[in-house]
Amino acid sequence: MKLPGMTERGLILTGVLLATFLAAIEGTVTGPAGPAIVGDFEGMQWLSWIFTAYLLAMAVTTPIFGKISDLFGRKPVFIGGAVVFLTGSLLCGLSQSMEQLVAFRALQGMGAGALIPMTFTIIGDIYSIKERARTQGMLSSVWGISSLVGPLLGGYVVDYLSWRWVFVFNLPFGLLAIAFIARYLKEERIRRKTEIDIAGVLLFAAGMGALLFGLSTGGQNFPWNSPLLIAVLAASVVLLAAFWAVERRVPEPILPLRLFRVRNIAFSTGANLLISTLVIGLSTYVPLWVQGVDGGSAALSGLLLAPLSVGWMFGSVAGGRMILREGSRRTAMLGLALILAGAFGLAMLSQGSSRFLMLVLMLLCGVGFGYCSTVFTIIAQSSVGYGMRGASTALNTFTRSLGQTVGVAVFGSWINLRIDHMLKGSPSVGVSGEDINKLLNAQAGDSLSGREGDVLRTALEGGLHSLFIVMAVIAGLSLLISAGLRSGVPAPESRGAVSKEGLG
Repeated sequence: MKLPGMTERGLILTGVLLATFLAAIEGTVTGPAGPAIVGDFEGMQWLSWIFTAYLLAMAVTTPIFGKISDLFGRKPVFIGGAVVFLTGSLLCGLSQSMEQLVAFRALQGMGAGALIPMTFTIIGDIYSIKERARTQGMLSSVWGISSLVGPLLGGYVVDYLSWRWVFVFNLPFGLLAIAFIARYLKEERIRRKTEIDIAGVLLFAAGMGALLFGLSTGGQNFPWNSPLLIAVLAASVVLLAAFWAVERRVPEPILPLRLFRVRNIAFSTGANLLISTLVIGLSTYVPLWVQGVDGGSAALSGLLLAPLSVGWMFGSVAGGRMILREGSRRTAMLGLALILAGAFGLAMLSQGSSRFLMLVLMLLCGVGFGYCSTVFTIIAQSSVGYGMRGASTALNTFTRSLGQTVGVAVFGSWINLRIDHMLKGSPSVGVSGEDINKLLNAQAGDSLSGREGDVLRTALEGGLHSLFIVMAVIAGLSLLISAGLRSGVPAPESRGAVSKEGLG
């Protein structure tokens, strides 16, 4: 039964948008629930893993489900992923300990690993290239909206209901998304004999899981020279090397390495990996500048980040339109140039810099991210045919997750080293890098003398300044990489393995 005035494609799009929003908002809505969860379970040491378990599981499973959808269709993977996601959500709401909650968050992340690439892939299947540019912009906008709405919704739910409702409020919307896709998405049944790449799945999951675990915990839970961490990272190298060897000789690899022979996919993947580090870097360290260097409030830092999400939404729509007129190369380079301008402006900040200037810089970066997220998704889909579109789209999604994980690890280690180095130049004051926490805490900050506060603030400013320079360099490198993209407008693809646009 159709809703009045809605076409079948419109209902499928509604289901896809609902699923995208639910999977995206789970990364932000849980933030305000953290203190309440810790208060109930008394598991402060596990708090970060509420977020890490979800992101790790999603990142590792995304390429796997992308390939499975190429073999068995989008609908079963979407519905299966949605069921796993909703089951994990329900179990999170019913958790009786912090350990249970972390495990169920991982289950939730596995479901998201199927849902997120399928939403982009389904759009690529049912819309033409001209229509796809607009609808992919809508999907990208959902991520920006979720980053704005998530913390507000999470705070409201925790204050007026319970933290458990943060996880279970999405059940009816998820069931509605399943109903739309199950009822209205029609797929051609392509029956072919195939062998699932079991060895590839296991090696990839183990190797990438070890790598992301090491990068996520290094410098935070474990020092970088910890024997355990070194062993985990070494094991990840061995497992991923074995995965590479297996993928080169199996008939249906879980991650087709021939994707990287397609010029646009190879160059867009490199640029996408780099700018994904900047997304997490800006979200994490701009608030640190506002609160630690400028002495602003948490609310102000949130306000100054808002243009990042707003600009992302506008950039997604504008990028979808521009790619049809100007092609992939010019669209990507414009977006990356805007990000470079914003990152360069951040590198020029000093104490007392105009907050209006920060708003403008965040808006520039947001618009640039919107352009890039849309164009890189369209490149992933227009460069291959139906038989590899799921794997190619999943590779694009996985690259973003990998970039953010690497960004958190690298940027965190960099700024800690820079702050410690600067504080060693003021030994007479008697402060260390750990005292930065007092600077960021309004109550603890009162215990610092004026001299101590000035030294810590200067060290934090110097560390962040050097980090923003690193970000500007990364933005510049991604712009150089994007120059290798082909300049043509994406063409309608065939149902073969690689389209004419991909071979160029």
